[in-house]
Amino acid sequence: MDGCQSLKEKRHIVKSLKDRLHQRFNVSAAETGHHDLWQRAELSVCVVSTDHQQAERVLQEADRLVAAAAGARIIDSSTSYL
Repeated sequence: MDGCQSLKEKRHIVKSLKDRLHQRFNVSAAETGHHDLWQRAELSVCVVSTDHQQAERVLQEADRLVAAAAGARIIDSSTSYL
């Protein structure tokens, strides 16, 4: 999390991202790793859809939203389908 100087600051950015992802794309988002590090966060986003292509589009747009967010940078992204 670029620019963060504390866990409180990081949590503010992560909460804001989770809220925006949910509001814009109706997905579930959770911080799933690096809870005690103020320099980085791991977010997992889940979408449920009967259309594989639609789910992929939503997740790509979610990646773009995170990449464009102030103080955030995507280091790695992966997708799993069930």
